[in-house]
Amino acid sequence: MDSELNGLSSEPHSLHCDSNLEDGPIKDDLPLLHSSKPITTDDTSTPQPDIEELEKKYAAYVRRDVYGTMGRGKLPWTQKLLLGIALITLFPLRMVLATLVVVLYYLICRACTLFLVPNREDEQEDYAHMGGWRRRTIYWVGRVLSRSLLFVLGFYWITETYRNPDLDSKFNDELDENGESEECERPGAIISNHVSHIDILYHMSSSFPSFVAKRSVSKLPLVGLISKCLGCVYVERESKSSEFKGVSGLVNDRIQESLQDKSAPMMMLFPEGTTTNGDYILPFKTGAFLSKAPVLPVILRYPYRRFSPAWDTISGVRHVILLLCQFVNNITVLRLPLYYPSQEEKDNPKLYAENVRRLMAREVCLFIHFSYQPMPY
Repeated sequence: MDSELNGLSSEPHSLHCDSNLEDGPIKDDLPLLHSSKPITTDDTSTPQPDIEELEKKYAAYVRRDVYGTMGRGKLPWTQKLLLGIALITLFPLRMVLATLVVVLYYLICRACTLFLVPNREDEQEDYAHMGGWRRRTIYWVGRVLSRSLLFVLGFYWITETYRNPDLDSKFNDELDENGESEECERPGAIISNHVSHIDILYHMSSSFPSFVAKRSVSKLPLVGLISKCLGCVYVERESKSSEFKGVSGLVNDRIQESLQDKSAPMMMLFPEGTTTNGDYILPFKTGAFLSKAPVLPVILRYPYRRFSPAWDTISGVRHVILLLCQFVNNITVLRLPLYYPSQEEKDNPKLYAENVRRLMAREVCLFIHFSYQPMPY
């Protein structure tokens, strides 16, 4: 594996793996940033960054669909017509159906947690340790309703590819018909690239794992209780108590617990830490790799013709509206075999994380971004 990863080019490459940046600068009809005023050439003024330089610096967030940067680009009249029709037909229908699905699952979670005391440890509060019929109900109903919600949002078909079907397909079934855990090796964590909030719904429908979420999520109506039943690890990113060591320690404990107790939920982590436009993969944080356990890499892609489901430079409200107004949405999934770390990777989590990232990038020809550059909002 190491020899294969060493042969992977460290330079960003095209999605078709047939060119590189030396062929010329990447151009886009819809630049990332538009200046409302012409750039002045006055020597006393502050130098203005070149648009192409900004696009290169923040290339992982450049939106390239017909709606343009932040979803505010100029649309042709045909697209405006389709959007208008969807706003008065699809949008209200999907909003009602999606709300009903969420409320239904909330009521099921509420019923399953009646008379149960949540687990409170290390400033966490969750129901991840419930067992018996309660856990089975939460798990199976959650998977079914998550897939139903994806269908409501226009993801009618999900194309899934397994590099090793005999091994990886077993992870889709955490419990058998008798409620016993599957007798197969589990990954320490599921590792996925992060493109959209839809990623979470897909993973809930596939393996129903636990996630890392902001502490504010636990206080949201409806979603708060659902996240506690998922066993989410809550962090307060602005708080000193949630520094890297604290968060990674909680994640590591959950990973070790899931390896020892097959009925405990697996951890699902987005090691990039933020969403991109789906064409890039950012540097991985090492928290998911400190346990030294094997990981299961999963790669999500969202093919599109008009609107990209990627959540990059677009606001949350606008993203939801345009997503619900698109008649058909698509998602493709590639599941790689379990990645077993070498002894060198176990001793060096940064090397472990980088090798997994490069493997995922090579499999689907993702651009490799060498630094985390947050968007300048």
